[in-house]
Amino acid sequence: MKAEIVAYANRMIEAGLIEGTAGNISVRLGDARVCITPSGVEYGSVTEGDLPVVDLDGKVIEGDLRPSSEMELHLACYREFQEVGAVIHSHPIYASMFAAAGMPIPACLDEFILYVGGEVGIAAYAPSGSKELAQNSVSKLADRGAVLLANHGMVAIAPDLKRAFHITALVERTAQVAWGALQLGRVVDVPEAVLSRFGAVYRRRRLA
Repeated sequence: MKAEIVAYANRMIEAGLIEGTAGNISVRLGDARVCITPSGVEYGSVTEGDLPVVDLDGKVIEGDLRPSSEMELHLACYREFQEVGAVIHSHPIYASMFAAAGMPIPACLDEFILYVGGEVGIAAYAPSGSKELAQNSVSKLADRGAVLLANHGMVAIAPDLKRAFHITALVERTAQVAWGALQLGRVVDVPEAVLSRFGAVYRRRRLA
């Protein structure tokens, strides 16, 4: 599992979804533990030995490095949603543009709804690393695979790391498409009947 986290950390850099030490990745282990990226270590140099393991209260039970400063955000997702097995917090450019503008990313692509659940809303602003930010985020994730963090970035959740990465990349791509559509004049949402049907598919997949 640690090797998988390191591999996806490198994929995040390659995809332009994070830079430097920004963003963080975690995976739920099977015994109420969470493996998470460390604070202050650039992704390109992170090794398996750098990854701390914490319990769901945030107590470090393995590793010498300090867990990510956004640990509370990750743990809140695991405590609230038993089906969630991986969390990715990232700072992709287009999604962050929507977060900075206070605009949700619209449900304008079929695939987006199938894998994310619908429009990606915005968690109210709170300082990075705070319990308030964690709770604001969790409140928007009950039926969505991602949420924007106001004036910050985004968070994606999924049953496993592969799907969390896919959601992160898909939200960023859709944000780019929506931004381009706005330059052309408007964004047309997917019809409501399709949104409802595809949203139900997302919820079934999430709980599968």
